[in-house]
Parts: sequence; structure tokens; C-alpha cells
Amino acid sequence: MRAVIAFFCFAFAAILPAQAMDIERVVSPGGIEAWLVQEDEVPVVVMEIAWKGGAATDPEGKSGVANMVSGLLDEGAGELTSEEFQIRMEEIAARMSFSADSDHFNATLITLANHKDEAFDLFSKAISEPRFDDDAVERIRKQIATIVARNRQSPDWIARNSWYKAAFGDHPYARDEDGTPESVAAITRDDLLGYTDRVLAQDNVKISVVGPVSPSELRNLLDRTFGGLPAKAQVADVPKVDVTGNGEVQVVVRDFPQSVMIFGLQGIARDDPDFIPAYVMNYILGGGGFSSRLTEEVREKRGLAYSIGTYLYPMDHAAMWLGQVGTKNERVGQTLSLVRKELARMAEEGVTAEELKDAKTYLTGSYPLRFISNRSIANQLLGIQLGGYGIDYVDRRNALIEAVTREDVARVAKRLLKPDNLRVTIVGKPNLSPEPEGLPETDDMAPARSGGPSERRH
Repeated sequence: MRAVIAFFCFAFAAILPAQAMDIERVVSPGGIEAWLVQEDEVPVVVMEIAWKGGAATDPEGKSGVANMVSGLLDEGAGELTSEEFQIRMEEIAARMSFSADSDHFNATLITLANHKDEAFDLFSKAISEPRFDDDAVERIRKQIATIVARNRQSPDWIARNSWYKAAFGDHPYARDEDGTPESVAAITRDDLLGYTDRVLAQDNVKISVVGPVSPSELRNLLDRTFGGLPAKAQVADVPKVDVTGNGEVQVVVRDFPQSVMIFGLQGIARDDPDFIPAYVMNYILGGGGFSSRLTEEVREKRGLAYSIGTYLYPMDHAAMWLGQVGTKNERVGQTLSLVRKELARMAEEGVTAEELKDAKTYLTGSYPLRFISNRSIANQLLGIQLGGYGIDYVDRRNALIEAVTREDVARVAKRLLKPDNLRVTIVGKPNLSPEPEGLPETDDMAPARSGGPSERRH
């Protein structure tokens, strides 16, 4: 078994220049589409899948259904019990995993090429014939309940989820993706079956495959694997929503020696013509690690925090610009003041020619590193599909970055960076000086929220 694990760790290294990839759109006789990169050097097949209809579509009062389904699909399917299913997966050295975010239900299958037929058949059983046996459901329910309880002690979790609750109110994006203690306890087998019947369908799935698979082989595998799903999904509508904020600062008081601060604004949709200029702008402002302005001002010059970062977070029904920093309680006010000043400076002055040149050099030069293994290639292809960028995006992407001008960055900075609207949530016992006195405090726990933007989408 150790040899098999070592093989998996090594075998999916298949460095392939992004621009050299031949991405083929494959459509099965049954009409199921996938994007394929046939890579014959490494004997490992990777399939990445996403269905539209994530945790934001959980029924009211039953948050956590999608998450619980993700923990149960490999816990027995068809005629195979949980133990039998896991043993068979081990015997063929295959791996499958599932997860749910707000917008999508995600899956990964990794298999040795010589076992791909059986691995794809087992995956088909998992998504088409889940058992949801009582013993498996209760075991996974206990695991999730433990995670939910642990999250509520985490300052990062509290900060992020309080921010989402304040920004989105009663919108589904403010719900707890993992579930609440009450909702997790209330989920039934019928809820789990209802979710898979509604969401795991043929018409709302995106698929990418990388490995030694020919287009003709994949066409047959697609119908065998996904043909047993319902033809059409019945996913609940999720309304569009904007980030609300007029400079509010929310303090969630906790007896921590350090405060965690989440700050954010209305962002920009991934299909907006200004998205790429905004992406470049954000890299310079706070997304570029040690090369960003915020890191220079907050960490390097003043030592206020170990790290600070910002990112664009375009979701299917909302768009955010978000940042996070952790600092000592007594330094929170100074840190927040610097953040606001840097946002204002970027909005008023834009970027220098040298900053823009350096950002382009990094963003274009690092792009091929997203395609260094079969799995990373599959992940990138899936993200491009979900973003609606087009099958030629890999070839076009760096040219889009290179085309960004200082005027583009200045325009998008003025559009997005409005310090007076910055919504801030702080968890700890912060000293907010030199910020105004009398800020609201709350001990309320917010609905859960996990995760950040997927890099595969940019």
C-alpha cells in the first residue's frame, strides 16, 4: 500500500506548458460534454466535476444538506455497503472525493489508467445509487457536528461568518454551509435523497478529464458514468445580491489576545469587462503577497501583522472584494486606518508604470505553474468552464493581462475601492483608536461560512 501511495504522490506530476495543451471538447452520444486533455505520459486519469446547485440551495432550516451528501456518497452505493465500497476502491488504488460550496457540488475521481473502467463504474454508482444507510448517516452526522462545534471556537470562522451575515442578511449566501447544530441534527435520509435527485443531473454538470484517455474512450465513459442521472436538475433559484455596507465596523467581542479582521466591498463579476483589470489592480494592492502595497505598509514598514491579503471573490450570484488580517488587539485601529488609506490612495492615484510591469511579469509568468500535474490541469479546466471563459481561454489569458493599462487600473480602482463603504468585522478585544468611539458590539454568532475564492477561476 505504501508503494501505491508513493506512486500517486509522484505519478501525477506531468509538467505541460499551458499554451501547448490540446483541449478537446468531447460530447457523448447521450449529449454529455467534457473537456479533455489527453496526456499519455502519466498513467493516471483525473476527472474533476461540478454541478450547479451548492449549499445555497439547501432547504430553509436544513442548511448542511449538501455538505452531508458530500460526506456520504462514497459510503456505500448500489449493492455495495460502505465497507465493501471502500475495500474495492483500495483494491484498485482509486480515490474519489466530494465537497459542496455555496454555488456548486464538486467531485474528484483519480484512478490508475488500467483500472479506469471499474473506477468510473464505482463513481457512477456513488452519484446515481447512493445508499445513505443509517449507520453511515449517523457516523457522518457525528463527524459534521464535531466540526460545526469546533468552528464556533475559531476566530477566523467567527469573523468570516459574521461578515457574511452582515453583508448579505437573509440571503442564502449568509447560511452555514456545514450546517448549524440544530439543522445537522434535523437532516433526514429523505433530505439527502431529495438533494441528489434535484441537483445531480445531466444538464447542470461541468466535467474535465486529464490523462491517457482517447476522445472515443471518454465518450463511452461519460454515458456509462453520468447516463443514470436525471436529465434535468431542479435547482432552487438563488437571487442576485450586492454587498451592503456604509462603513460599518462590527466588533464580536471574544477574549483573544489577537484580533481577526475581515473587510470587504462590493466586487466585480467574472464576466464583467473590468474583471481582468481589477484582478491586476488587486494583485498590486493586496493580492501579491510580499510585493503588495498592503503588505509593505502593514507588515514591512510597521510590523503590525504577519500577513495581510485581499482577493476578488466572484460567485454565481454575488461579487466581493475581501481582505483579512490578524493583529494584536492594541494595533487594530492603526491597521484599519492604514487599510483605508491604501484603498483611497489606489483609488485616487492608480498604480505606477513599474508596479504594473512587475504585476504583469508575475501574473503571466506564474500562470503555467497552474498546469503542473494532471489534477491541477483538470482543476483549471473545470474553473474555466464554470467561469464561462471559453475553451480557448488558456491561450488568451496572458494576452488579456498584458493588455491592461494604467488607465484601466485607475478606472477600476475608482469604481471598486470606496473606503467610506468598507464593511469591517473584527473578532477579539480590539483597540479601535484612532477610529471613532462608540462602535456597535455583538456577541451573536453568525451563520457559518467557509472557504475562499478558487484560484482556478482566474
